[in-house]
Amino acid sequence: MAVLHVLYSTSTGHTEYVVDTLIAALGAAAPRLTIEKQCAEAAQATDLLRGDALLLASGTWNTGGTEGQLHPRMSALLKDRAQDCDLQKKPCAVIALGDERYYYTARAMEHLMQFVTQHGGQVAESLVIVNEPYGQEEKVNKWAAKLLAKVPALVS
Repeated sequence: MAVLHVLYSTSTGHTEYVVDTLIAALGAAAPRLTIEKQCAEAAQATDLLRGDALLLASGTWNTGGTEGQLHPRMSALLKDRAQDCDLQKKPCAVIALGDERYYYTARAMEHLMQFVTQHGGQVAESLVIVNEPYGQEEKVNKWAAKLLAKVPALVS
């Protein structure tokens, strides 16, 4: 049975809402898929290696006064605890959230993709949600189908 490991960070609940919407869509489309959901603050580097595929999800923050950064808890995981992690060509998907009021609207995507590629993973699919995620469920549901099509390990 295939396993998708989801690592996310949230403060407002928006990223978790998107992740939960995705999990529901994946569960309906691929009922044999096991999905593990974990908060970034509870994760260690070894958690990035769990499962057949990895999904990283983070909002875009103005951490340290600099616009366009990862959520602080995702940043602590990827830049500190997992800085030496080798993803071993693992298929990875990334979700970034952002707000159009900022110049770097959803720049968390850039940081997530950079981490995956610099650590030996393979970016299979990405999703950007701008502004409130409520009302964007159909976008997430369509993306779930694309993710399953792009990552054969999830439907094996």
